[in-house]
Amino acid sequence: MRFAKKTQADMGKQGSYYFRAVPESWVEKITEEIEGLGHEIGYHYENMDTCKGNVDKAWDDFRFHLDKLRKLVEVKTICMHGSPRSKFDNKEIWKKYDYRSLDIMGEPYFDIDFDSVFYLTDTGRRWDGWKTSVRDKVPQQEEWIKRSLVYHSTDDIIRAVDENRLPNQIMFTFHPQRWHDKMFPWLKELVLQNIKNQIKKRLM
Repeated sequence: MRFAKKTQADMGKQGSYYFRAVPESWVEKITEEIEGLGHEIGYHYENMDTCKGNVDKAWDDFRFHLDKLRKLVEVKTICMHGSPRSKFDNKEIWKKYDYRSLDIMGEPYFDIDFDSVFYLTDTGRRWDGWKTSVRDKVPQQEEWIKRSLVYHSTDDIIRAVDENRLPNQIMFTFHPQRWHDKMFPWLKELVLQNIKNQIKKRLM
């Protein structure tokens, strides 16, 4: 994450960094540091999973962790965590409750018009990760495939940029732990994600 957030800031680019309420993600110093670089901080919620599908408990848990994060930084947007090993879809909480009542301005899976905005994510450690993704997908994907808007590697995307073949509006989602400038962490992520992808294929 340190490499990604600093590189973006050095290039004058701002991103939105979403934090889960789990020990490996919840590091207050880093959260404040990222906001200080000019990036947005959001809540990467997974409350239906952690509360075993109990929507009322999930709502209470969501508000508790949102408030905790807001004591550190400003939070105006949220984004669901896919939780591929869980039988619970974290987006299901919004069938009963409304995140807008908490002064949240947006959740990408509900508030982005994907008919106008192309979506690229490195879910599964690949840009065509919808093949193994359990929940990180949008209905427009089939149309994009028909239009040959399919990219496997980062080099594929760069070539499309050079050849002016990318749509004008794109939402990129990426996981910072995958973007290392050191060999060992990069290889570790490669091996572990390939194992996860095989598990997800079986779940699907």
